[in-house]
Amino acid sequence: MDAKNVIDNLIARYPVLEQCRNDIWKAYEILAECFGNDGCLFTCGNGGSAADADHIVGEIVKGFVLKRPLPDTDKAILKSYGAEGMMLADKLQCGLRAVNLMAHTGAYTAAGNDLGGDTGPAQLLNGLGRKNDVLLGISTSGNAKNAYLACLVAKLKGMKIIGMTGIGGGRLAETADVCIKVPEKETYKIQELHLPVYHAICIMVEYTFFKE
Repeated sequence: MDAKNVIDNLIARYPVLEQCRNDIWKAYEILAECFGNDGCLFTCGNGGSAADADHIVGEIVKGFVLKRPLPDTDKAILKSYGAEGMMLADKLQCGLRAVNLMAHTGAYTAAGNDLGGDTGPAQLLNGLGRKNDVLLGISTSGNAKNAYLACLVAKLKGMKIIGMTGIGGGRLAETADVCIKVPEKETYKIQELHLPVYHAICIMVEYTFFKE
């Protein structure tokens, strides 16, 4: 299976996403370029979208549908550290760099308290983001202020921006390099389509970097 097969399979299961095909592919290409340059994916969102932001990171930093065993050279070094190293050599998986900006409670709340409630992701990204990195902002309306402010910092850093929204797109669609606007208007229905979309993108990326 390759990236094209993954997106074909996604749309076969969710035909309503056919109109998002090109944007899903562009998002995959942006991430493939990012990870190919040793970049990092940063994610953000509110409520259920914050949970999605965390979910995406979980699929990127370890094996998802592939096992991603460590290179033999890394295994050999770990095994030289004794029993615990041998355990790690057997169990650890290769990962790609990804960070959920919503998950750093101390830094997030410090920014909110000191700088203003919507500045958390923007401040964290300002400290952590680099040119080859990518910001993925998730907002069902496309108008989440903290995600939009993070987008402005991403533009400042020269990062690429991927948006995931509902059909309206909002400010996120205006700011992102590509925005996947799933064809729903109600929050829960938008979120129901976001999950298979980002699962597919994560699988496409994984097959690109880890399929033998």
